Amino acid sequence: MLTHPTHERLITLGLTGMAKALEEQRRSPDLDALSFEERVGLLVDREAAERDTKRLTTRLKFAALRQTACVEDVDWRTPRGIDRAVFARLIVGDWIRRNENLLITGATEPAS
Repeated sequence: MLTHPTHERLITLGLTGMAKALEEQRRSPDLDALSFEERVGLLVDREAAERDTKRLTTRLKFAALRQTACVEDVDWRTPRGIDRAVFARLIVGDWIRRNENLLITGATEPAS
């Protein structure tokens, strides 16, 4: 099989993730043990991951966030009334999987 024309064709078709994965597979000798379907699956997974990353990057640029914040940057020396145990549970994200992501719960009154 001629891999260079295939690689070029993938790039022309806009499948850069597949092209990168194909090159990585060519350089890795232990991938010969995988079946055809498994190797194609790896190519498709890589393409999907590349597209997701590109989509996220575009959205983050469009959001024009003023600050880059992360959990590790929380300054615990300044008293803010934040409970460390509650903060640690929020970081894990179990509340999202349990669908507890509502700010207001219960019955609401109609506007008058």
